[in-house]
Amino acid sequence: MIEITAELIKDFLNDIDIKLVSTHNRLSLPVIKRIYKKMKYGIKFDEIKICDHLVIDGHHRYLSSLLAQIEIGTIKTLKTSATKEYKWDEVEFDENDWDTNHKIQYLNEKDAAYNELDVEIVNRIISE
Repeated sequence: MIEITAELIKDFLNDIDIKLVSTHNRLSLPVIKRIYKKMKYGIKFDEIKICDHLVIDGHHRYLSSLLAQIEIGTIKTLKTSATKEYKWDEVEFDENDWDTNHKIQYLNEKDAAYNELDVEIVNRIISE
């Protein structure tokens, strides 16, 4: 499994043709790393929400799916008047974890239930 870094992501994004555009200018690197690990181990996720060519909800999942080379589903939604587009090379990758330990455990439990797995399996995946 590759080590996900901000530099690796930026290089990766420069090398591929990305179909969807970001509506966030910052993403959390630790969140991307956790989702990437889960995807590489076969954990399935909910669809991301898009409007036309824009990611509205699911930026971390979308980027993780590209890195893991895993298809993720999409569902259509609406954008608001406040929605802004950002080129992927404008997106900053924050080294800080945006999730608390409590939220990480909650998400692991949710992912385990969605995939019909014991939560300890999901906990082990992200700790590797």
